[in-house]
Amino acid sequence: MEIDKLKSVLEALFAASDKPLSVNQIFDLFVDDVDQPGKDEIRKAIQELVEKYSHGGFELKQVASGFRFQVKADFETWVVRLWEQKPPRYSRALLETLALIAYRQPITRGEIEDIRGVSVSTNIIKTLEERDWVKSLGHKEVPGRPILYGTTNTFLDYFNLKSLNELPTLAEIRDLDQFNPEFTFDESGEAVASQASAVALAADNEAGSLD
Repeated sequence: MEIDKLKSVLEALFAASDKPLSVNQIFDLFVDDVDQPGKDEIRKAIQELVEKYSHGGFELKQVASGFRFQVKADFETWVVRLWEQKPPRYSRALLETLALIAYRQPITRGEIEDIRGVSVSTNIIKTLEERDWVKSLGHKEVPGRPILYGTTNTFLDYFNLKSLNELPTLAEIRDLDQFNPEFTFDESGEAVASQASAVALAADNEAGSLD
């Protein structure tokens, strides 16, 4: 398949897909085509598209699950106004729990409670699992065999990360209250997350109180 046609097909696929697409997934979509492109050709076409959209209002971004079109963070202020519904709200306790799981995984609920010094609400774990940000990685081989928790590719995708290696070091983070602009805390201690979650960099500050 000619590279220009392949790029056009890829643009259509990325625009139509509601989730990131990996090279393998894209390759499988051409399986019945006589001129099926190879994976290297697909990677080359993707890279050219990345460069093509590097100067506009949106970009072709690689995250943990693959590549996707997304609005650049610079334009979040205006894009968020498209939605009338209120952005989701997260408590400080939930953010700290998520940060601990992200940085210390695999980790048990009891270990999270030991570090935070308070109990972890069942609703917090339930919310993180329902959002598919956190999953069970098995059980720790100690009395009671508590569940070990870790983050998912959905977590990485949501926070615009390709891997956990892109999380900032704890030494770079000071306090959750410094997080700007994705989470701001109100007087009740709750945080408001922007609707433009795909371009969020929330992981930069969610571990702030853990250092």
